[in-house]
Amino acid sequence: MLENSLVPIIDIRPLLTKVGDRAKVANELKNACCHTGFFYITGHGVDPMLEKELEKVSRQFFSLPAEAKMAMKMAHGGKAWRGFFPVGGELTSGKPDLKEGIYFGTELPTTDERVKAGWPLHGANLFPEDLPRFRSVVLKYMAVMTQLGHRLMEGLSLSLGLPATYFNQHYTSDPLTLFRIFHYPSPLDNPSLDAPWGVGEHTDYGVLTILKQDDTGGLQVKSKSGWIDAPYIPETFVCNIGDMLDRMTRGYYRSTPHRVKNTSHRGRLSYPFFFDPNFTARVSPLDIPNIESAPENRDERWDKASVHDFEGTYGDYILDKVSKVFPELKRQNL
Repeated sequence: MLENSLVPIIDIRPLLTKVGDRAKVANELKNACCHTGFFYITGHGVDPMLEKELEKVSRQFFSLPAEAKMAMKMAHGGKAWRGFFPVGGELTSGKPDLKEGIYFGTELPTTDERVKAGWPLHGANLFPEDLPRFRSVVLKYMAVMTQLGHRLMEGLSLSLGLPATYFNQHYTSDPLTLFRIFHYPSPLDNPSLDAPWGVGEHTDYGVLTILKQDDTGGLQVKSKSGWIDAPYIPETFVCNIGDMLDRMTRGYYRSTPHRVKNTSHRGRLSYPFFFDPNFTARVSPLDIPNIESAPENRDERWDKASVHDFEGTYGDYILDKVSKVFPELKRQNL
């Protein structure tokens, strides 16, 4: 099954252990980022038992009655933009998605200076009272993903001919980490739901996404030759680069559109973890030797926008994007 994937598969063990050919990994990352913007990773070191625990508590949560899930709706999260949204509650390009989910971020106490100052996307998470294991499992998984994100960013630094610590020193020493748990109900079992896509065509906002997905299938990536499947492969994560890495590399690494459509007779679970620049980081094009700017791709993007026109901090960029996904929350909190 590994050999049949059209998305490259990279063993990143040398990035974690410091043993082996890190240059080879960096070159494989470079090729993936230049050609597909997506890649699978193996050798990531994540405990499969932790993944199973996450799957278990996720299924328990989405099996709760609607009122129990709505007890932690995103309106209760305020400016932190945390909590549950129901099917159709999130928009992509102005259209409701056929999914429900929970938003999480770095767990911060009320005493944190950023929380006291009312920074958006900063604060405490919401957790279901009826599932006591849920909180500890989610926070442990996020901590593991954060460390994995740091190691992958070292590989991406090396892939661009930069020191391994470059991104950590300039953008991600204190990353903005966002985590989602999504449940895509089966449209075959929900004919009344008028939403053709679990999530429509889009690119991710930051620098790196690390996705855990179940074996239901449905993820598609827009390659140069058309849409291709990125199926479930055991013991892997799917990674992709986002708009900010596209901007930093002047299009040399391109953020790749992707979408999800669940065509099965059962619900699909996915767990995207976003490892992004610090909220206050000013994201500018990098001066990277031997890398030429790629042609503008505004006309190829579904939104006809350009990540290269943007000026400001990553916080500015992501707030503009998220406010379009949840316009009602924007009216209430921003």
